Amino acid sequence: MNLLVQTANDVPPFVGPSINEFFPPAIFFEGTAFEINRIMIIRFLAVALILVVFWLGTRRMKVVPTRGQSIVEMGLDFVRVNIVEDLLGRKDGRRFLPLITTVFFMVVAMNVTGVIPLLNIAGTSVIGVPLLLAVVAYIAFIYAGVKKSPGNFFRNALFPPGVPKGLYVLITPIEFVSTFLVRPFTLTLRLVMNMIVGHLLLVLFFTGTQWFLFEAPGLFKLFGAGTLVFGFAFTVFELLIIVLQAYIFAILTTVYIQLALAEEH
Repeated sequence: MNLLVQTANDVPPFVGPSINEFFPPAIFFEGTAFEINRIMIIRFLAVALILVVFWLGTRRMKVVPTRGQSIVEMGLDFVRVNIVEDLLGRKDGRRFLPLITTVFFMVVAMNVTGVIPLLNIAGTSVIGVPLLLAVVAYIAFIYAGVKKSPGNFFRNALFPPGVPKGLYVLITPIEFVSTFLVRPFTLTLRLVMNMIVGHLLLVLFFTGTQWFLFEAPGLFKLFGAGTLVFGFAFTVFELLIIVLQAYIFAILTTVYIQLALAEEH
């Protein structure tokens, strides 16, 4: 009995993921406004990845595209046809295509670092980048509306036409909160929370696999096969979430711009 207790006590406890992983220590310029930690470096790498991919795919454009050019063109056409022109049409779509394309591919690149070995955390899993992109979407929404109807945009947004005047005391505060306050926060939270949950689940599965295989006693090691399978399965699922979140962010940004360009504004 004493031997069994001693063996159990010798097994290191399982330590799961924690929220502290999203706040790693500084690597460069600690304590300054330019502090750089692991997540910042991952963000730099994601931006570099975008630049390299598009440079390689477009440096020698040909009528008969190469494989790299075809992949880049497919990505660009996906955003142009299925998001921008589908919602804004060709005329307005041409104006906002660079913005929506940048948002889509930036979110994809920042998200995909969460499943790349040795990086293992998304650049969008900390609120800074999602909030920045949400602010850009918000500014584009305001710009589109004011540009289309300088004198009517805010008035029609806060005082919708056709509503009895007595109801404006209720409708106007609701429209102000939902249109000008809630939208950037929902864009931000939807993206950052998905990336946080995805990271925590992946770390849970793979650290669990490591613990079962190398630390757990006896037959408990067999559970490592299960957590490993779940880890790989969830990695595939996370790849879908990565692209889906980029699509949702881009399409919501486009929808907001479309609403700002609507005729009633």
